[in-house]
Amino acid sequence: MALSQLIARETQAFLETHPKSAAQASALKQHWLFGAPFHWMNDWAAPIVAEDGDGAVLTDIDDNTYDDFCLGDTPGMFGHGRPEIARAIAEQARRGATFMLPTAEAADVGALLAARFGLPLWQTTLSASDANRALIRWARAVTGKAVIVVFDGCYHGMVEDCFVELRHGRTRPDAGLIGQVFDMTRTTRAVPFNDIGALEGALAQGDVAAVLAEPAMTNCGMILPEEHFWKRAQALAKKAGALLILDETHTLSCGPGGATQAWDLAPDALVIGKAIAGGFPAAIWGVSAELGHKIQSWTAGASPANTVSTSTTVAGEGAGGPRTGRSGIGTTLAGNAMGIAAIGATLRELATPEAYAAMLAGAETLVGKLRDVIAKRALPWCVVHVGARAEIVFAPAPPKDAAAMRPALAQTELNHVLHLYLMNRGVLIAPFHMMMLVSPVTTAQQIDRLVAAVDSFAAEYLQESAA
Repeated sequence: MALSQLIARETQAFLETHPKSAAQASALKQHWLFGAPFHWMNDWAAPIVAEDGDGAVLTDIDDNTYDDFCLGDTPGMFGHGRPEIARAIAEQARRGATFMLPTAEAADVGALLAARFGLPLWQTTLSASDANRALIRWARAVTGKAVIVVFDGCYHGMVEDCFVELRHGRTRPDAGLIGQVFDMTRTTRAVPFNDIGALEGALAQGDVAAVLAEPAMTNCGMILPEEHFWKRAQALAKKAGALLILDETHTLSCGPGGATQAWDLAPDALVIGKAIAGGFPAAIWGVSAELGHKIQSWTAGASPANTVSTSTTVAGEGAGGPRTGRSGIGTTLAGNAMGIAAIGATLRELATPEAYAAMLAGAETLVGKLRDVIAKRALPWCVVHVGARAEIVFAPAPPKDAAAMRPALAQTELNHVLHLYLMNRGVLIAPFHMMMLVSPVTTAQQIDRLVAAVDSFAAEYLQESAA
């Protein structure tokens, strides 16, 4: 059976068991652009309309239940419908959702963040996109330099500066940057992940404000850092006078303090989104004492740097008048009282050492069993694993950079049909590639069902491929 035939069979099976979701998908198209409140909701192999989430189980409007290893693409990392978050949000909502003022809880949350992640000074936003944007702008302001360096294949949210890719050794605009008229390659350089020589070359021109990276890449497939990569990369950035910004939006699954603490990293700034508020829309960014002092000095007018070498002006004296103590970086709802309450509840009650112990142990079990399936079936696949997150990659060995990962991601029919096959057997994984996340409430039985579904698919796939 060709993949197209398998897709047709599984699509028909899905439609027969999801009539309400199919009907609702048609209704959604009447008034929602792209047929959903947000168009990424269409990236699933077939349309599901959610009804309820409880722990690591999702139920759709057809009363189908799923073992959920997607968890909202990470915001639900600690489980859906957690009463701790519901209680914190409801209690704050009764007192007021947002005041444009801090609450007493904010002081406690700031202390919790400093103790947890090792950086003393923090700000909140509504998303990791906003947090990354803020730090890029602050890095340019305090260094007086225009350029940022990112790794090829990166994704740091809807941040225009990061929509570039590396082609034939040169940084090119990414096709996903729709409607942008400014050429981001003027101020952003992309280099291959794990390539210390390329990173050193990108920093050598002396015009780099910051290196922005995930500790392990998770958006262009999962790509792990090679041994000593970050030790050397940190030293290069420091030598070049460039700030190191780590985006831990996905690698927060590595432990209570994310990969930064688990791997003994020392960034100048840290971004965490998605799961930091238990699924409530909130993100945070933190900075070292030294960078915090520079930021506060800049707003007071004490920064020596007002312009950058590319003739792009950094806002301040000579660029719109004297500074007023306001940065123009932020949104009205950032730091709202409900978000602060949700972050506090997450840090105290969800993201505990005990929760992480369960998550990491579950992920180890999942990875071991998936590797057993791959070995038993002699599949040309591998499993990449970081923290509580794992990914099946359609390549015999883990790729070390985006260029090596792209051929695996290009197997779109195989990706599509495996997702659809899992959905039909009551298993959800992240829809973008073959990424899975284990929560502290994921059970051994759920892990076994996921592994059994992958094994069943592999048997059918290989049998028909040999026919």
